[in-house]
Amino acid sequence: MFQKFKKKEKEVAEIVQIEEPSPGAGIVQICNLYKSYETAAGEFPVLKNLNIDIQPGEFVGIIGKSGSGKSTLINMIAGIDHPTAGAVFVDDTSVHGMNESEMSKWRGRNMGIVFQFFQLLPMLSVLENVMLPMDFCNVHLPRERKEKALEMLDMVEMVDHANKLPSAVSGGQQQRVAIARALANNPPVIVADEPTGNLDSHTAEAVFGLFEMLVNQGKTIMMVTHDNSLARRVTRTILLADGELVNEWLLRAMPTLSHPQMLKATKAMEPLSFAAGQKIVKENEINDRFYIITEGFVNIALNKPGSENLVVNRMGPGEYFGEVELMNGGHAIATITAAEIPVKVISMERALFEELLNENRDTKKVIEAMVSRRVNENKTARSKK
Repeated sequence: MFQKFKKKEKEVAEIVQIEEPSPGAGIVQICNLYKSYETAAGEFPVLKNLNIDIQPGEFVGIIGKSGSGKSTLINMIAGIDHPTAGAVFVDDTSVHGMNESEMSKWRGRNMGIVFQFFQLLPMLSVLENVMLPMDFCNVHLPRERKEKALEMLDMVEMVDHANKLPSAVSGGQQQRVAIARALANNPPVIVADEPTGNLDSHTAEAVFGLFEMLVNQGKTIMMVTHDNSLARRVTRTILLADGELVNEWLLRAMPTLSHPQMLKATKAMEPLSFAAGQKIVKENEINDRFYIITEGFVNIALNKPGSENLVVNRMGPGEYFGEVELMNGGHAIATITAAEIPVKVISMERALFEELLNENRDTKKVIEAMVSRRVNENKTARSKK
């Protein structure tokens, strides 16, 4: 049964053959990406039909447990490995369609790669390591390359160590050099696989600060990390669970769910759309769904006889509603309406909502606290009517 399921999954991935990126897509576009490896026990799927769109200037953290497919995803984007099915586009280039020779040249000019173990050539000086991508891709005039490399080293505060061998500087300093090397040809996209994994907390913070600076300068960075404190500081988080993509809005709204719970909810949640001005939840009526906003804004209003409803709150992407009714088992305490523009949400039924909370005490406590807060806010607002 398990082998049949895996085979079917692969066949689904191969149905759609994508030759060109979608118009207006991000700088990184991943379409129906499927990756499997052949093992002695048969085919082993690592990535299962992923669809991801990364916009220019985003700082994306890729998280998940060991074996979830994080490094494999980074390797697909960088062209280090090739998909079994599906497509990867970077800056409108078909990464999945290039041969090894084409890939090496393209990667050297358009992709900066930072590894966990630095990967500096030990027989070359720090300066020569940074110049290497320029020489390989014939970027800049030969007489300009040393000056450019020194500029990169200065940016990462390593210019004073330019003539040392990598073995003569610390691990944190080697990682700074690796970042300078990744920037040597001014690539628009940087991928980093556990770049702080072998560094102490102080050095990791300094390296992360370098990434933040680069994002502020317009670079797009995708970083695999196990460090939850760093993952919380990126502009966007992608969570992989067993090679599948967890809904980003669910992760943002209910971060204390376990990864298996998030994956289960992702598969069960229904996307819904509401026109501007359309009522989603009506005061005094039964509501049996939990909603997470993904686009647009909603207004929360109290019925006010003889006049317009009193708007007491406004919520946007990443925020949720419906939990008060689901937890209290009663009628809606307010009317929730799509605001000036259409609203998109993902929604789960009462049964799944209750199951998740019953299985996860931490999430239940968070939701209970939110219910208490919103009920009190409602009472306060009504007392001022």
